[in-house]
Amino acid sequence: MASVSAPAQAAAAPAASLQRGIVKMVLSGCAIIVRGQPRGGPPPERQINLSNIRAGAMARRAAQAQPDSKDTPDEPYAFQAREFLRKKLIGKEVCFTEYGIVYLGRDTTGENLADSLVNEGLATVRRKESEGTNQARLCELEDQSRASKKGLWSEGGGTQSVRDLKYTIENPRNFVDSLHQKPINAIIEHVRDGSVVRALLLPDYYLVTVMLSGVKCPTFKREADGTEFTESFAAEAKFFTESRLLQRDVQIILESCPNQIILGTIMHPNGNITELLLNEGFARCVDWSMAVYTQELINYVLLKNLLKSVRSASGRTTWHPQPTWTRRTGSLSPRDKEAVMQVLNADAMVVKLNSGELKTIHLSSIRPPRIEESARLLSVRRPAPDASAEKNKDKDKRFRPLYDIPYMFEAREFLRKKIIGKKVNVTVDYIRAATGPGESTPAFSERTCATVTIGGINIAEALVSKGLATCIRYRQDDDQRSSHYDELLAAEARAIKNGKGLHSKKEAPIHRVADISGDTQKAKQFLPFLQRAGRSEAVVEYVFSGSRLKLYMPKETCLITFLLAGIECPRSSRNMPGGTQVAEPFSEEAMLFTKELVLQRESLVVSASFFT
Repeated sequence: MASVSAPAQAAAAPAASLQRGIVKMVLSGCAIIVRGQPRGGPPPERQINLSNIRAGAMARRAAQAQPDSKDTPDEPYAFQAREFLRKKLIGKEVCFTEYGIVYLGRDTTGENLADSLVNEGLATVRRKESEGTNQARLCELEDQSRASKKGLWSEGGGTQSVRDLKYTIENPRNFVDSLHQKPINAIIEHVRDGSVVRALLLPDYYLVTVMLSGVKCPTFKREADGTEFTESFAAEAKFFTESRLLQRDVQIILESCPNQIILGTIMHPNGNITELLLNEGFARCVDWSMAVYTQELINYVLLKNLLKSVRSASGRTTWHPQPTWTRRTGSLSPRDKEAVMQVLNADAMVVKLNSGELKTIHLSSIRPPRIEESARLLSVRRPAPDASAEKNKDKDKRFRPLYDIPYMFEAREFLRKKIIGKKVNVTVDYIRAATGPGESTPAFSERTCATVTIGGINIAEALVSKGLATCIRYRQDDDQRSSHYDELLAAEARAIKNGKGLHSKKEAPIHRVADISGDTQKAKQFLPFLQRAGRSEAVVEYVFSGSRLKLYMPKETCLITFLLAGIECPRSSRNMPGGTQVAEPFSEEAMLFTKELVLQRESLVVSASFFT
């Protein structure tokens, strides 16, 4: 590899060709990585192995692709030797010869690192038959440290110096919560990209991956075919973080752990790296993790304004990809208060915008009860059904998700009673692009995903806490998630712990609802019961037209078709055996008027007569 800087001639050693560089990283007690000065991008790097000495090998984790491999622990005093060099060299300028003799400073008058290591008993000398001046000096220093019983030559052989490295944490969430957001001393061991680092927590030697709260930097991605894709400014953002944090002593505040990802803020004596990345335009704000950011002087608005001011500065090139949501004509504003017209299922609703347009909104980052998930959960509670009983079932029975999927009806009813007809606060988190059908997945149209609150209560969090919905798990690089994702995960954990809803070990409720809306014979038989009851409670499930409704009778557990007595509204368009019937004038207006008044509301009905 080419030199990291222009060659220089040291006055103290005119015959030796010296090179200079800045120490980026200390690999071990006898190996370092130096870099040059950045010019238009990250500078070149070079590994230097100290000549004539050997320090202990650092611990290594077993290769994940090799099941038979095992973790390799530190050799005695390996970590102490690495730390000795790290504290002396990181970020400092050194000069070195092509033979691996390294001096601290710009010339050979500085400290000889190999001499210092051997003198402290942190490295051994590679003895040779023919010893030169440098070799003889190292051997003399080794004899002195051996006589003084320093380091490797101390009693016990240095077994007490081996770290108990912990590569994994069984329950990361409990681990983060146990720290109570107190600053922890740490060393940054690796920088994956500008906003994700690997840190060694002291003094217990936990090796954890930490993602910066509230921001995200461009990354290096690997495609399915194995090719690597680098986002714009990814290398620059990584170098920016490396040059300030790599192998530095820092303090980390571990703030949250959603989806096994530890979020935190890294505090360096020179400042907060989160602010610096935003100030240089190497990061953008991420709403879902901004909610856990704990620093008192920084909040969401301040970071947004900081990023905005950087982008507007003249002559600055910043990384600012498309926002996670886009404002469009007739669509929701980032934050609006809308009236709920209809609850579609456990995670979707129809709201009426201020413009009068109807908009479907999906709750961010939650999944309603599904037949596959319910079957999996219920399989451990119920015995396998008898084959003969299965054959006796009605083969023509239609599958109705609202009643046949366990807890779907409870989830829909919870939302209906909570928000139908009321004004809610809608905060758009992201817009999920439309997807085509796959081998095992259906096609989905574009979805507007938002956090919906009423009276300060997050509707999605309330659903999840009652076990009526589950949280969606995301890839680590997927930022399209709820701005309150951490609260959703905490609510799900509580629901699992308390055995609520989908997580309960009890039998799931069964809803046997008879649909007599299309059965003339059953409707005639059922009418006398409604007439004798006088007024009956009902919920309007569907509006066919301004005067034709479908009602759910909770006491009788049936669905009926209901016509308003004494009036007739224009008929809307519908499919007929001979084709589509054209809608009559004002049919849409009449149907919308009725929907706004009664759809999914609890009502009292009086059945007077029957019409075929």
